[in-house]
Amino acid sequence: METPVFEEIDPAGDCECPGCRHWRRVLPHAPAGRAPAHPAAYRTLVVATATAAASATAVSALGAGPAAALPAAAHAPHRAGAPAGDEPGTPQGPRAPLHGATGRPAVPPAGAELAGITRTEIVDRARTWVAAKVPYSMTAYWSDGYRQDCSGFVSMAWKLPANEWTGSLATVADRITKDELQPGDILLFHNAADPENGSHVVVFGGWTDGTRTAYTAYEQTPPHTRTRETPYAYWTNSGKYLPYRYKGVTQGQAGKAGTATAPPAAAGPASHGVAGYPGRGMFRPGADNAYVTRLGRQLVKKGFGASYTRGPGPRWGEADRRGVQAFQRAQGWRGGAADGHPGPETWRRLFS
Repeated sequence: METPVFEEIDPAGDCECPGCRHWRRVLPHAPAGRAPAHPAAYRTLVVATATAAASATAVSALGAGPAAALPAAAHAPHRAGAPAGDEPGTPQGPRAPLHGATGRPAVPPAGAELAGITRTEIVDRARTWVAAKVPYSMTAYWSDGYRQDCSGFVSMAWKLPANEWTGSLATVADRITKDELQPGDILLFHNAADPENGSHVVVFGGWTDGTRTAYTAYEQTPPHTRTRETPYAYWTNSGKYLPYRYKGVTQGQAGKAGTATAPPAAAGPASHGVAGYPGRGMFRPGADNAYVTRLGRQLVKKGFGASYTRGPGPRWGEADRRGVQAFQRAQGWRGGAADGHPGPETWRRLFS
């Protein structure tokens, strides 16, 4: 066996994990020319001197399914090609229990029955972290018990019984195609060969235009949770992000997994006695849901889509309002009856 060769490295100056804090205390000031690094790099150098067979075994174990003893990932490098200063690395923690005031319960076994959750609930849960601007951390836990990194964020949005990581999220989800993506699904990049390098996951919030080249992404990334229009599949490593759907997702009311009802395109609520009409709340400023997309597509189909420059999407905007207003005026309505906000009668006539 070859003698291990060690480089001189320093702990990351901006990392507050116990390891980095320890090495900053015991190591001398970094001389010029030495690059800062996370203490996890020591393990990497040792592993690099092991035999080829041992290395293959280690990589295989790291890329396998959920493992409670997986080490916390080090800081991932800046994703090349991303908007300058806006795409920092996204380290993540391992699979772990929810973190609560009464202690940390055992991690549920893989394959345990999953609770059902609707797409609306998933997106609403994701928005709670966006509104709170939850700070990014691979070691801290938010008040709801979920780890404040990208995989903890998805675990929270899906209401999972444990904090998963990018290497285990696929065990509670099914692979789907780009055309099948709906709000509440995810786009996952897990670099099995080197999980510390680029692995990331975001919640899909819906297409922002008819060309399906951009979508609304909800993600946990430094400095805090955010939502933004994102090119498909992601800013960088685009071809490595794969779409997945949570196995417990339902199309109707939340309940036991597998009790899905028909999606909004085929059926839906019956507000004010109008089948499929979800209520005015779905079309308020800032609304982002599948009903807005469905409304926009119907406006285009009926010849009232002239205001769209990029195609209907899930986020309610001025183009949607103008399209609805044009349709309402075509019915002979004026004043408040043609304000551009779809009521039950507008919906009934538009979809009749």
